[in-house]
Amino acid sequence: MYLFIFTLLLVVFQYVNSKNILDAYNVKYERILGQKESYKDTISELRDQVLTLSEFKLDQTEAAMSYFEEQGYNVAELIPFIKDEIYELNLLKTEEHPLIPYASMTEGKMLINSIRILNHKWIITNFSDGKYWGELLLYYEITENDELKFKLIDSFLYQTQ
Repeated sequence: MYLFIFTLLLVVFQYVNSKNILDAYNVKYERILGQKESYKDTISELRDQVLTLSEFKLDQTEAAMSYFEEQGYNVAELIPFIKDEIYELNLLKTEEHPLIPYASMTEGKMLINSIRILNHKWIITNFSDGKYWGELLLYYEITENDELKFKLIDSFLYQTQ
């Protein structure tokens, strides 16, 4: 009789314990499925953002790449060259940057921080002196002597609060 009661209690204990473990796994599984769906949505949104951001890039625009390839340039080498030429203008020992039409209003010098080559003719950059910042739209061309020439199309300086 004791053995029967003990066995019955053991079976009930095992049943309850197994049921609790199974319920916990089911809850965890449902939560993971929910996270998986939200991650899929996030990945889809990020892909859309990457596609949108790559619309205005020289190395993503077939017509602009073809323009340079027809002239005998390797676009993979040309993009870093153009950026380096602009960044080298930051190193000039003059007080004012040759491309930035604004004088620094702080102790520092206006410097170009980042560059985005839009296509085979235009570049957009941002600049700052540490406190004030703005953006430039530049026209560029490679001359017959393989020299890089820049022309300022437009610029603006953000208002500070």
